[in-house]
Amino acid sequence: MKRFAILLACATLAFGAQATPQQDKMKACNAEAKGKKGDERKAFMKECLSGGAASAPAAGAAPAADAACEKSAADKKLHGAAAKSHIKKCMADAASAPK
Repeated sequence: MKRFAILLACATLAFGAQATPQQDKMKACNAEAKGKKGDERKAFMKECLSGGAASAPAAGAAPAADAACEKSAADKKLHGAAAKSHIKKCMADAASAPK
């Protein structure tokens, strides 16, 4: 089975196959899902691949706010549901803040 997979990979490279839009979408969603595990990752991937809101930053919030909120949660050593809740509230605050 490993030989078949290697042969298939080599054949794909040899013929210069282009990535399909679905493969590109999967790659982007995987990059966004970095750090998520278990059921949280499964739910995120399902939402992201279906084109839902999870594949984009929160409406009205800058990507910098997203990174700042995640850093804040890490600094407070929050994990799991507590971190998710903190990030969600932080993003909502950032979206509603005056510009």
